[in-house]
Amino acid sequence: MSIGGAAFSASPGMVDWNLAVATATRLVRPGPDVTRDEARAVVAELRRHAKASEEHVRGFTRMGGEETHDTPVLVVDRPGWIRANVAGFREILKPLLDKMQQRRSQSPGGALFGAVGGKVTGVELGMLLSFLASRVLGQYETFAPSTRELPAGENGGGRLLLVAPNIVHVERELDVQPHDFRLWVCLHEETHRTQFSAVPWLRDHLEGEIQSFLAETDVDPMTLLERVRDAAQSLVGGRPEGEREDGGHSLVELVQTPAQREILGRLTAVMSLLEGHADYVMDGVGPDVVPTVAEIREKFQQRRQKGASRLDMALRKLLGLDAKLRQYRDGERFVRAVVEEVGMDGFNKVWTSPNTLPTKTEISKPADWVARVHRRPEA
Repeated sequence: MSIGGAAFSASPGMVDWNLAVATATRLVRPGPDVTRDEARAVVAELRRHAKASEEHVRGFTRMGGEETHDTPVLVVDRPGWIRANVAGFREILKPLLDKMQQRRSQSPGGALFGAVGGKVTGVELGMLLSFLASRVLGQYETFAPSTRELPAGENGGGRLLLVAPNIVHVERELDVQPHDFRLWVCLHEETHRTQFSAVPWLRDHLEGEIQSFLAETDVDPMTLLERVRDAAQSLVGGRPEGEREDGGHSLVELVQTPAQREILGRLTAVMSLLEGHADYVMDGVGPDVVPTVAEIREKFQQRRQKGASRLDMALRKLLGLDAKLRQYRDGERFVRAVVEEVGMDGFNKVWTSPNTLPTKTEISKPADWVARVHRRPEA
């Protein structure tokens, strides 16, 4: 399925987006073997589950009204996920890349770097996307491109992506009931769609934080490239195992200023909340609508924790994916503790405004959030 194809027609600039898509599409692993009829059946079932999940999630979370979502649900293959995410990256990174390109044009040799650097970056981005494209089951794409860059019938207010071949691959790998697993995945992703549709200010707040983080970036393009290469070398084998006590740094951590660290702390708290809330809802709704939810959850957790190859672990560290796994765990604990203390309606005060979002400290200390937001005397 072609998504946002018109988004890649402009000059490559700092990143050759066309080359990124071409590289990722060429390198991504093929999906599981399915017949054409089986593929059609999977797509149709995922669409049905996405629709059914909307009612289940809204009933459990008490979020949103009677109106239906106006954001599309797209069932995509791996190349479709790649194209969608390149379009999203281009949208959210545009201010930073424009800033870096202006600096590059004013420096000696800037034109030469522009001719080569954009293609190098495009290849590197394509390689990373090819790694991720076979692992993502679903995604609520918050920063979808504007309407003019989307096919007819879609909008720029976000869209839900379900990656059919990855879902089929994992359900086979775990040896679980396909119908139940597909619904279970849809419940998680539908929760994200409900979060952003029922909380109108959330998308703008998140985008503002990300843009503030990017605006603080003051790294010369060549310096940034050197840092990425140093990180990759140290992670993939440039240092003896166990030499670094801190366990290394992710790509995001390598380019932080003090102001960025503060912003990243807030972003980490928000992402922990969103991911943990989705996990909590998925497990809360699951027993009533997914008969084998206990088996799926146990096997899926084992898969998350299972060891990987050295290269796989290096890429996860470089991309910060190990931090994402902690977000699921810590965020789910926060949501569960708050709901047990003040109920679902009390927890939903978290969506009142940016001021009621938990801090990074409160994610690990939910009682502090309850005391602050619910104005307990001990606060």
